[in-house]
Amino acid sequence: MLTGVPSVFVRTSGCNLRCRWCDTPYASWRPEGREWTLDEIMAEIEQTPAHHVVLTGGEPLLAKELPELAARLRAAGYHITIETAGTIAPSGIACDLASLSPKLANSTPSVAEAGEAWATRHEQTRWQPEVLRAWAADYTVQWKFVIASETDLVEVQALLKAAELNPAPSQVLLMPEGTAAETLHSRYPLLIEACKTYGYRLSPRLHIDWFGNRRGT
Repeated sequence: MLTGVPSVFVRTSGCNLRCRWCDTPYASWRPEGREWTLDEIMAEIEQTPAHHVVLTGGEPLLAKELPELAARLRAAGYHITIETAGTIAPSGIACDLASLSPKLANSTPSVAEAGEAWATRHEQTRWQPEVLRAWAADYTVQWKFVIASETDLVEVQALLKAAELNPAPSQVLLMPEGTAAETLHSRYPLLIEACKTYGYRLSPRLHIDWFGNRRGT
């Protein structure tokens, strides 16, 4: 919805999922980074000319001080997007756009990749219809799904129907899975046809094309 709009990304470290294709392992599988105070974060944001702030992760809703940060951003006049997997209820947090990215079966790691405990936890956590309905009831939302195959497209439609979410087609964004430009480009034709057929929107990974798969973009 805001592709191309200059934005400041605030990325929290830590996640309650272990997506097998995660492109930010430093914020999930192997969380790292130092602690920042809210004053430090606000000061860093205020150094930029951007008026849009994206709170992302990892899973940003795990950060205990995120509601206070969001409140401060709203008071300062920023547009706030929260990127979340939709496994944690919003609880009234300040948010102008909830970018919900529920995880499909293609995200579940194998036991060999993550260990039995995390593989089981991920599969049990990744799809929370009640939480998703809570977001949809109180916020402007977009639904972003990571797609690698035709099977994923079928799953998207089945899950949305089963959960009785009924988003407008224009609220559904399809993003190709991959961290290399070649992989992304090979998957665009499938997504383009789905968007033409169902009225969905394509969510290109422009930062990969522009900067490659590197941090800070």
